[in-house]
Amino acid sequence: MYPQTHVYFAERVLGRMNDAVALGSIFPDMAIGAGVHRDLSHGSGLEILEFLKDQDQLRDFALANITHGVNPDGLDYYGDEINPPFERGYCFEKGRCLVEATIRACNIPPEMGWWKSHNIVEMGIEMRVGACGDYGRYLHTAFANHNLIREICEKLGTFFGRGTLPFIQRLSNFPSYIDLTPSTAESLAAKYDYQMYYKHRIRVDKAEVARLIRIAAEMVENDVEEFFRTVTEKVKGNIAALE
Repeated sequence: MYPQTHVYFAERVLGRMNDAVALGSIFPDMAIGAGVHRDLSHGSGLEILEFLKDQDQLRDFALANITHGVNPDGLDYYGDEINPPFERGYCFEKGRCLVEATIRACNIPPEMGWWKSHNIVEMGIEMRVGACGDYGRYLHTAFANHNLIREICEKLGTFFGRGTLPFIQRLSNFPSYIDLTPSTAESLAAKYDYQMYYKHRIRVDKAEVARLIRIAAEMVENDVEEFFRTVTEKVKGNIAALE
């Protein structure tokens, strides 16, 4: 899922919002840009919680980090990996019918199609979430908390054996990489073009990507709230077992 959606979900699960929750809810994706493999960044929730257990301010960060990942099961587990009884997660299943259009719109080879079409679905959800809450503002405020960011980067740099600097650089640059506004299809498509060029040196057809995002937002209208309700209860159960 995309950043504002992760903030929204963490608030639903934890029942509170602060700078530590906002940053923790998107940390697994930020860690990738600091040189941490996705499997590790999205699968170290319990270990990070144990590592930070004596850091009072960072407990909320560690719990929000768990709401994001895939081990233990967080939002990306059910959105990307598996959402029983389906073969793959919610966003992948929804993205099946958009694969060919995504390949054309994003100028990508066929083998990248399903992954990128699931991104389109995630952006459709992000547009819906961003339009109905202050989740971008929560992130904007959290990224201005430089003392907290320094503490996170020092602790997690040690945890991942990367040192502080890669995390400082990643967290400093991340706001420019994502959409912190009340998201529209056009604003998300513009950021996606930036992200695709940053990752792959590929330019997308922004107008066509925006059109697909609007289609995706309509596709999820009837069942995305049920998805969030069901997954919230599952992840709440995981968190309750840790507290």
